[in-house]
Amino acid sequence: MKLIGRYEEKTLLEDFFKSDGPEFLAIYGRRRIGKTFLIKQTFAEKDCFFFNVTGIQGGSKETQINLFTKEIGKVFYQGAEIKERDNWIETFDALSGAIDKLIPKNKKAVLFFDEFPWMATHRSGLLQALEHRWNHAWSNDNRIKLIICGSSASWIINKIINNKGGLHNRITRQIHLMPFNLQDTAEYLAHLKINLNHKQTAELYMSTGGVPYYLFQAEKNQSAAQIIDKLVFQQNSLLFNEFDKLFSSLFENSENHIELLRIIAKSHSGIGQEEIIGKSKDISRGGRTVDRLKELEDAGFIISFMPHLHKKRGKYYRLIDEYTLFYLDWIEPVKNTLQKKSLKSGYWQEKHNTPVWYNWAGYAFESICFKHINQIRKKLNINPSAIVNGWRYVPTAKSKETGAQVDLLFDREDDSITICEIKYTTEPFAITKDYAENIKNKIKVFKEKTRTKKQIFFVMISSSGLKETIHSEELVQGVVTLEDLFN
Repeated sequence: MKLIGRYEEKTLLEDFFKSDGPEFLAIYGRRRIGKTFLIKQTFAEKDCFFFNVTGIQGGSKETQINLFTKEIGKVFYQGAEIKERDNWIETFDALSGAIDKLIPKNKKAVLFFDEFPWMATHRSGLLQALEHRWNHAWSNDNRIKLIICGSSASWIINKIINNKGGLHNRITRQIHLMPFNLQDTAEYLAHLKINLNHKQTAELYMSTGGVPYYLFQAEKNQSAAQIIDKLVFQQNSLLFNEFDKLFSSLFENSENHIELLRIIAKSHSGIGQEEIIGKSKDISRGGRTVDRLKELEDAGFIISFMPHLHKKRGKYYRLIDEYTLFYLDWIEPVKNTLQKKSLKSGYWQEKHNTPVWYNWAGYAFESICFKHINQIRKKLNINPSAIVNGWRYVPTAKSKETGAQVDLLFDREDDSITICEIKYTTEPFAITKDYAENIKNKIKVFKEKTRTKKQIFFVMISSSGLKETIHSEELVQGVVTLEDLFN
């Protein structure tokens, strides 16, 4: 299987391997995202010793050490059994002994510890053993290229990258492996001989996100709706059963994280941190809820913003993970039925052409846009230094004022602000007289409430482009289409 995309990561890994000194890399990313595939594909053909061991979820300390020891025998001693050690200090002694005995000084040793958080069972001493081995041996050995990998972003970040103990500042490089963007998704599907146009690819993306393993399940000669029917709405289908497995693999007490996602998902325009805390059932409330929100953001499920020019109001959050959004809105409502039987053939093909779906697709398309900010910048020729944000004004209950919301804005350093309106339609969007008045009022409220003196530019991000009207000519200074997001 060819390695698609991952251009920055491949460059980093090449530099990691070619360096003359010891290296310590942390890589994390959600389940099914391709972390293991990336590492194995990168180093499979390298002239090096490649040692790979994978932790077992729920496995005991004894089980983890047993597997680790067997892998030492397999890689270094032609599969011969070696004596199992009682603890991780002795196990790492065995690995170091094999390296010193069998690897020449001019040969590199790539040590890939996959799903490391699962290896680090309660009171196992693994983290302390790793600290000791790195600080007293491997950090002085130019052959060593150590890779710690895990699906749990919060564990890798807190225990490895931001370690406060013996591993403090020991990481030399890190990778947060994210889902494919639209362009990589299209390239991957083409590699699988699945020929979908950009509109169909985007519709598939709205249900799977850019998770390679989900996309790999797609079948040839089918529309996006047909693929989703099989992936989702059949009894025991992959994406029906995936949700609970995904979150249990990422977080302890994952039901608390799922509860927060449910709260955020109900507010399509975003929801404030204090409001989330108030709605959460978690008895610990404040502090722990904030920690969990950070964990969800680190894992790529949500995005946070400080309200534009209103930092005192605190953060607000949006759900940007396509699969989670799809699961909560479309799969969970039919969960009880799917546990008993498949839905009728063509179920999704019927649903996905309804007004309810088009309304939902607009929200899903907004989430896609937030993941393709760089492509939007490029089309609009906006400098990377511009601050990306959203904005909304909600009047008090008794006020006669009009509220307003800005889907996306770029606060630029050239004394300008670009305000973006996001629309998902099958035909070029036409700005009517009433819609134009709504936009003018939105800009007016934005200027009044932010007290900005900057030049305002208005841009339409419309999946199918913009139909020229007298109103579009008056209002719109730029257009971004779905095709632009594939660049």
